[in-house]
Order: sequence, then C-alpha cells, then structure tokens
Amino acid sequence: MTSVTAAGNERDYVQSLERGFAVLLAFDEERTNPTLAELATATGLSRPAVRRLLLTLQRMGYVANEGTRWSLTPRVLTIGQHYTATKAMIELAQPHLLRLAEQTGESASLAELDGHDVVYVARVPVRRIMSINVAVGTRVSAHATSMGRVLLAWAGPERVSRFLEEGPLRPHTARTVTDPVELREALAVVREQGWSMVDGELEEGLLSVAAPVRDRSGAVVAALASSTSAGRLAPERLRTETVPLVLETAAAISGELGYRDASPRAVRDGFF
Repeated sequence: MTSVTAAGNERDYVQSLERGFAVLLAFDEERTNPTLAELATATGLSRPAVRRLLLTLQRMGYVANEGTRWSLTPRVLTIGQHYTATKAMIELAQPHLLRLAEQTGESASLAELDGHDVVYVARVPVRRIMSINVAVGTRVSAHATSMGRVLLAWAGPERVSRFLEEGPLRPHTARTVTDPVELREALAVVREQGWSMVDGELEEGLLSVAAPVRDRSGAVVAALASSTSAGRLAPERLRTETVPLVLETAAAISGELGYRDASPRAVRDGFF
C-alpha cells in the first residue's frame, strides 16, 4: 500500500483543483457578484479556463449566475460546517467566548494560523470596530495582530523563519512592525510574558490582546483574543483589566482540551 505524505510530490498535485479553489476564493466583499472577466483578472487565469471552472462549480451547486454576473450559493457554507463539526475545540470554546465577551463588553475571537494569516474559527462579536466585517473564516495578517503574534511565538523556529522568508511584512498602518528582527524580538516578548497586545498595527485605533490555547500535549493550537478600540479603552487598562480575563479564559479552554497545567506562564522553552 502506497503511503501519502502531507506534502506529496508533483505527480500528486492536481492543478485543476487549485484553480477551482482560486475561483471560489476570488468571491469576496469587493467581488460579491463578479463577471467572468473580473474573476479572470482576480485569479490570473484565462477567460476560457474560468468559464469551464464556473460551469463545473455551477453543476456542483456552488455557484450560480444571472446574466453576466456570478455569485456563490449557500452550498459553499457546508465546507465550513464540516470543518466546524470536526473541531471539538470550537464547540468547547464557544461558551467561554460568550463569557469573555460578557465580562469585557468587547468582541472575543478564536483563530488559527494559516500561512501568513490568522483565520477566525470562532467569534462572538459585540460591536464592529474594524473596517472589514469580521466573521468566522475571515483572514487577517498574522504579523500585525495579537492572535498572530501568539501563534507565531509558539510555532517553532523553522516555521517562523519560513514565515519571514516567504515575503515582506505588509505595513497596514504606520505602527505595523515590518522589520523581521523587530518582529522576532516582539515574538520573544510574547513567549516570555505568555500573551500579546497589539496597538494600531492592523488598523488605526484597533487594540487587541491574545493568549495561547493548548491541547492535551501542550501544543498551542489556537489563539484567543479580545479586541476593542483606543477610544473605548486605553492600552494600560486593557493590560490590567482585560489581559487577566483573556489568560483565564484561554486556560479554561485549554483545560477542557485536556491540558493539565493550562497556565500560559508554565512553559518557557524559548528559542529566539
């Protein structure tokens, strides 16, 4: 029986599948009802190729068209539903996120690292504080967020080096850390103190704090965050009032995942 590795090889690579997902992912807030030409531009694929992919996805029930415009159908939600259904962590975390949101009066989120982004896998919104509409599945830059800093801080030296080598760090605001050396230093601080706070690096006026969530083995599998605006809460108050609640909540979720000592300060195996 032939074994299949996670990476596979060139013979295992199905380019048409990649292109199909590229078309699906091209539908976003800016392109909710794009034309074939707009999708071709967004994906870099030829119009004939996009047309074939759209017709295939239409036949499968994932997209629909009206005239020259295309849109996603509710069937695409089943992909995320299947993921959520298999992730016990999300189900376990939800009541804790609700409690944290009630305690702070601010939005609470759970995210995982995916490439250069963090992806929201669970969220309890209280008010909209970002220019984008954040929901489960939303992706934001890891280097400019408290959740991303937490996930990178415990990702391991090889993963961090690869993250820094794969491309420049995008400056979202004048405050965004874009220097690799400075980011490594910031990650070392996060790992030492056990939590992260980011002030205005993703968007001006956006404040967030995050802490690691661990599984039974002690590995960091997600980041828990509470976000607010600078106009509502000063950084010092966020540090003294919200950080303890975030640490407590992250520890509670970790405990339910089987982590015996869920204190974020229990592990200090730094590598920076």
